[in-house]
Amino acid sequence: MSSTGAPQKMRGRKRTGLRNGLFSAWGALVFLFLFAPIAVIVVYSFNSGRVLASWDGFGFGAYVNAVNSSVIVSSVVTSLQAAVGAALLSTLLGTLGGIALARARRGTWWAGGLMGLLALTLITPEIVDGIAFLPWFVTLGVDAGLGPFNNGLVRLIVAHAMFSVAVVTFIIRARMAGVDASLEEAAADLGAGRFEAFRTVTLPIAGPGILAGALMSFTLSLDNTILSSFVQQPGYTPWPVYIFASVRVALRPEVAAMSTIMLLLTLVALAVVALVLKRSGDSATGIVKTMAGS
Repeated sequence: MSSTGAPQKMRGRKRTGLRNGLFSAWGALVFLFLFAPIAVIVVYSFNSGRVLASWDGFGFGAYVNAVNSSVIVSSVVTSLQAAVGAALLSTLLGTLGGIALARARRGTWWAGGLMGLLALTLITPEIVDGIAFLPWFVTLGVDAGLGPFNNGLVRLIVAHAMFSVAVVTFIIRARMAGVDASLEEAAADLGAGRFEAFRTVTLPIAGPGILAGALMSFTLSLDNTILSSFVQQPGYTPWPVYIFASVRVALRPEVAAMSTIMLLLTLVALAVVALVLKRSGDSATGIVKTMAGS
């Protein structure tokens, strides 16, 4: 019995090793397929030619031209301003909504309605949102005379925040789902008021989720093209819309250079958030769950 069992175990280990090797190779191919286009853009950002698709030699001229182009810099600044504004607005609303949903009792009607409304904003096609926002902003800004809604930057912030607030809310809700409500009650027993208990107990616990939600909102705003195309105004053209307009003619290396800079900015932001989450005591699994909102 033992003489035949050993070869069977060896064959089983070989099959398991072969299967794991095939899965690893398949995973590597998938990641290569996903990230190869990004690598190509980074490489071609050092193209010294006039057209992105035509490689004429290695150089840093595209970066110099991108930084010196007032149109490119203006579009990038507009995108960053809109992303920061949308992140602040969606994080404020999402934090309040996420904490409220985490504390709501199971089966509460308003909690179910809010969850459904937020889920609806996620599954609604962006082109539908854009078509709805454009006349709505015109109604508020022109017909109702509300001046801020005639500003292109305000329109971008509101539209992007509407799309991001659901993501932030779900992340905060996931972060606060397992928190014992007796922690705030203990703070109250020690003499802390409701606001003080919220500031000293609830916010520090929700802090990693708030940071992750703000980053998600920031990155979602940076690459939002469809909504931005509908609500943008002259003088407030964000970077994705500028790239989309450039594609119709011919992409220049300056676009790849600035895109590479934006990529580095996003990676730095991700690294900072991961560092903060790590220092807060979260494990690698906890960091991933927080970022994914699960």
